[in-house]
Amino acid sequence: MTPTQDIVTPLYHQITLVLRQRIEAGYYGPDGRIPSEQDLAREFNVSRITVARAINDLAQAGLVERRRGAGTRVVGSALSRPVNAGIGSLLQSLNDMGSRTQVKVLEFGFTAPSPDVQAALDLDADARVQRAVRVRSYKGEPFSHLTSFLPDDIGSQFDADDMGKHPIMDLLKRAGINVGSAEQSFSAALADPQTGAALDVVVGTPLLAIDRVIRDDSGRGVEFLKILYRTDRYQYQMTLDAAGENGANTWSTTEN
Repeated sequence: MTPTQDIVTPLYHQITLVLRQRIEAGYYGPDGRIPSEQDLAREFNVSRITVARAINDLAQAGLVERRRGAGTRVVGSALSRPVNAGIGSLLQSLNDMGSRTQVKVLEFGFTAPSPDVQAALDLDADARVQRAVRVRSYKGEPFSHLTSFLPDDIGSQFDADDMGKHPIMDLLKRAGINVGSAEQSFSAALADPQTGAALDVVVGTPLLAIDRVIRDDSGRGVEFLKILYRTDRYQYQMTLDAAGENGANTWSTTEN
């Protein structure tokens, strides 16, 4: 990979992303040394100063450790949270994740829905929603930034403390809601100053973006959730089975 003079993404950050990806893929081994600044500068055709800045970012992220006279070695590892497709396993995973991770509420309040929230939850223009912004961590390391929206009649039953301490599936059950289905869409996003600070990444870092709508058993939208994941600490996996004639034409997800 040769870095390009990209106005949006500085050279040092492009190198940071490549090295981070190599580390998370096990390219250098769990405690291996990464090449010297001189070797990396030669590989990427940049100055040693540019490489040094990239390595400093990796060190600040806790992925490498610099030792005088001993080079730079890998110390960090990724948080891998495989999630299988199928509504049953998805919702179970949400509950499991809520019980094994820590949540900090950054913002909480009630507001008018934006057009995308209004459309996702099929709300009237004059409706009100509960909006909560949270960051989720595992073993003290932030890996997801969540912005959730609940219709007023549901969201008014929970306060900020509830949103920080209880999985959403438990809260919906407490509100007497029978969850029936969920819809998700995936895309890529770049960290802005707010999400960058919350997830402890530099502005412009690529993130996995997921929009999720949870519906009750009547089809009503009961939560719209926008999630941004650090790709070095989260993986989304699903199992695909060959389908169609002779099992070779299409792919389908495996239901659990």
